[in-house]
This record gives sequence, C-alpha cells and structure tokens, in this order.
Amino acid sequence: MEESLSEEPVLPSAQGEEDHPSLALANSAIALPGGHTVDLLGTPARANRWLTDRGLAPVDAGMREMCAAQLRSLREQIRSLFASRAEGLPALPAAVAAVNDAMTRVPTAPLLQWDEKNGPYRATPHPTTAIVDHALAALAADAADLLTSPDAERLTACGSTPCNRYLLRHGRRHWCSTRCGDRARAARAYARRTRPGTN
Repeated sequence: MEESLSEEPVLPSAQGEEDHPSLALANSAIALPGGHTVDLLGTPARANRWLTDRGLAPVDAGMREMCAAQLRSLREQIRSLFASRAEGLPALPAAVAAVNDAMTRVPTAPLLQWDEKNGPYRATPHPTTAIVDHALAALAADAADLLTSPDAERLTACGSTPCNRYLLRHGRRHWCSTRCGDRARAARAYARRTRPGTN
C-alpha cells in the first residue's frame, strides 16, 4: 500500500519543466522510494499554490476541491499522452478528448462586451469563477504544443525506479534529477556486484 507524505520534497525541476508547464503538471504527483508519494495538487490549497507559482492563478483564487480534482484529472490525461508519445504507442482517445475539451472550454478571442459607461469594447472574459478553466486551457494547450513540437522526440520517462516523472532528454541523460541518476547508477553497480558468478 502506498503511503502519502505530508511534506513536499525539495526536488529540482525536471529538464523541460521551465518551458512547458504541462510537463510540470505531469510531474506534480511524485513517486518516492519506499512506496511514498507526494501530490503537489493533493489539496485545494496545494493546487492553488501550484497554479500561483506558475502564474496561472492569483494567490487568493480560493480553490475548491472540485477545481483541484479537475486539475488532477487533466494531469492524468496528460501523463497518459506523454507515456504514449514516449513509448511510441497510440494515445487513448479519452486523453486526447480531455485535452481538446480543456482547450476549447474558454474563449481564445476577445469577445464583444458592452456596458453603459464604456459602450462597446472587446475583452477576454476571465471572471474569478473561470480561473481554473483558463488554467486548464493553458496547460492543455501547452501539452498539445509540446506533443506536436520537435521537442516531443526528446520526451521520456525518468529512467530511475520508482520515479514517475517525465523530462525532455538532453544528450544521454535519462533522469529527471541528479538524485535519480545517482540512484540508478547505484542500483546498476549493486546488480553487477551481486550477479552470480562475479567476484
């Protein structure tokens, strides 16, 4: 049984997260050694902080559980798409539909507005109740951009067990962090030392 940790680990960003917030979203549920997990979106407050840190919501957005659940759901669909792309497998239609739904849930063009004081003008609606929809649309659009860009060729899962994060491979590096690289190298060295028939 997996145990959830209440403290957030201090992990460096995986390669590519700075340029692709959808990659950071996919990596927001972190598997740690010993069967531990950390979900950076596990509570409404954590989800609000995660969005705020990426400029996708104000500090005082007042995130509710339903909104955090929508964000976690999109994360799983994006993870599914990243896994399909990294492994060269067909994508699940439900994952593609979820990303498309998130992208089209909010208007992208400024709509015509009209009020008595200012008369007609165009503005993109962004009421407080639509903050999460706008964040979901931005994250979904970023995932679609990443999956259709040349960077998609570099998309890979971290090569260190039990890590579940994704990264954009740089050179031969297949680990999301130095910590994971050290763990993978130590596991390989241990396997060589304990292999039957070796002294």
